[in-house]
Amino acid sequence: MTKITILCDNRTLLLRPKRLLAEWGFSAMIETNKEAILFDTGQSDVALYNALTLRLPLNKVTSIVFSHGHYDHTGGAMDFLRVITPEKLYLHPDAWLPRYYEGSYIGIVFTKEMLPDEVEIIEHREPIEVAKGIFALGEIPRKHKDATLGTIIRDGKRQDDKIIDDQSLAIKTKEGIALLLGCCHSGLRNTIEYAEEVVGDEVKFILGGTHLIALKDNEVRETAEWLKKKVEFVAPTHCTGWKAEQILASVLKEKLNVIGAGSKIDF
Repeated sequence: MTKITILCDNRTLLLRPKRLLAEWGFSAMIETNKEAILFDTGQSDVALYNALTLRLPLNKVTSIVFSHGHYDHTGGAMDFLRVITPEKLYLHPDAWLPRYYEGSYIGIVFTKEMLPDEVEIIEHREPIEVAKGIFALGEIPRKHKDATLGTIIRDGKRQDDKIIDDQSLAIKTKEGIALLLGCCHSGLRNTIEYAEEVVGDEVKFILGGTHLIALKDNEVRETAEWLKKKVEFVAPTHCTGWKAEQILASVLKEKLNVIGAGSKIDF
């Protein structure tokens, strides 16, 4: 059994436990029988606070995986590292580069040197199995529309940020791939197709930030129609956008699931 718990999202939905918090950002914990993985850490200590409030077994965490190097997906890492010492941190090498959006810094707010010596930093561009049956996808080929923003400083020069470090987690289940998204800047269809290529199975479940907020209404509807024929379960969070969620709901109907901080999904 694999369990995914949403630790940080733009909203909370649960009446119990009390006092769960929300913020602009994303974090999730994936638990297997043997270990747990943190996928992103939100922008502050909210994800850790929620994990403690939910009484999750943080002592099982062996790895942290960053979906990309934006503050709202990495900012809570140092808070977690005061409580746990995972063996490994997985991320794309570009995740460390300075990034800006509309004049504001939006990159990682700490350096490699600030991490505990016990944490092995694994920078990767190719897919990598971070736990049995769980794959961090690395750089995702982009045949279809993506969702990029801002600028990045590379070799001392500012350039448009293609966010090539964006990756997702593909989790093998008996019913197909469960695809856990951070922000999906690579584009939803690109990410789904690449996950299927890497794992060798079909994506049937989608959770996390889809960044459909960046698409026009007709593009969202086209994506939703494509998803309707393909997947069984879609649970959008974070950067999907309320209008895009309405369109998804109108097309996907019962396949669309509303989740938020504190939500738990078992596979």
